Amino acid sequence: MDKISDLQHVDTAGTSSGNPSFSGKEINIKKVSSKSELRKFIHLPAMIHKGHFNWVPPIYMDDWEFFNPKINKSFESCDTLLLLAYCEGKVVGRIMGIIHRKYNALHEEKNARFAFFETWNDEQVAKALLQAIENWGRSKGMERLVGPLAFSDKDPQGFLIEGFDEPTVISSNCNYPYQVELLENNSFSKEFDLVAYKIEIPHPVPPFYLKIHERTVRNNPGLQVLEFTSRRKVKPYIHPVLHLLNLTFSDIIGFTPFSEKEMDDFANRYLFLINPRFIKVVVNEKHEVVSFVIAMSHIGDGIIKAKGYLFPFGIFKIFAAARKSNQINLLLGGVDPAYRGKGLDVMMGIKMFESAYNLGKRIMDSHLELENNTKVRAEMEKVGGQVYKRFRVFGKSLIV
Repeated sequence: MDKISDLQHVDTAGTSSGNPSFSGKEINIKKVSSKSELRKFIHLPAMIHKGHFNWVPPIYMDDWEFFNPKINKSFESCDTLLLLAYCEGKVVGRIMGIIHRKYNALHEEKNARFAFFETWNDEQVAKALLQAIENWGRSKGMERLVGPLAFSDKDPQGFLIEGFDEPTVISSNCNYPYQVELLENNSFSKEFDLVAYKIEIPHPVPPFYLKIHERTVRNNPGLQVLEFTSRRKVKPYIHPVLHLLNLTFSDIIGFTPFSEKEMDDFANRYLFLINPRFIKVVVNEKHEVVSFVIAMSHIGDGIIKAKGYLFPFGIFKIFAAARKSNQINLLLGGVDPAYRGKGLDVMMGIKMFESAYNLGKRIMDSHLELENNTKVRAEMEKVGGQVYKRFRVFGKSLIV
């Protein structure tokens, strides 16, 4: 992490609201520099969201690995800063600052990012944390601050602005409405929006989908949809799938290509939670991966019951929730540019719908799509999908 003063006093004006209140009290911003402070950083949201009916704790084992530079290789191409806000000796807020050197160079940007921003509803604390990251970004020569956005679009991004009553799904933020107001009150405005669709799993498959599928198979006899019943059989396809993801996601805002090591880390993080029946891969006559889609059962209720801990018994609660849930959540998908427009998405979609319906799933969450990704959004709407959540990434100029 970059060197700043271990303890920075920030004087802020403004009003506060909510409970507890820190109005008129001294707020100190401290860099996270020890394991005990990192523990406070990781566990603060559980205090802030206590009683929040829709909040799902993180899987804490994942968080400890995510924030460990020795394990999370994303730190290698970034400058990072973890900050805690203290009032009268108690932690009252947190934020992470990121300067993604690799991404900035590829996209010719000078952006700093903020992520994992959590406070109670208090203007003073929010302002102190945001100003600290703004000052840090300026000191590094950055011209804009955007967020919530972490290392990549694969991490939770954006604050929820619509759909507060809907279940929180994995890899997406859960926030109170006031967190959006705190950003807007500190001169942040819309950078871009992302939407999530709710889709009723069709049964039987719509006739127009079957016609497209029939035409695709007839015109592309060398293509084959691979389906899986064990994680062991999935493993040989992990790297080819993620290499294709690197190719197909290259223009997506916030996306950073996986390195070989990050591919293994990503697989270790998610594969054990995914039913292999929700992984579909299309290969050509050379057995090259040309498209894929990955989904997983909704496990939010299980994580809540486990309180974020996999052991000793939390993992069983999560697996039980996965079996009982009637919802699946899309995670990733892509089609090789050379094969786009040939109906491969329909080939995979039909197989995914069949597997999901046979396992008792009736609802699908699309995960996040950029609001201007009209092609993907049209596909979602073609099968009856409706936008039920909207997330916003905010931005602010750092040029004085």
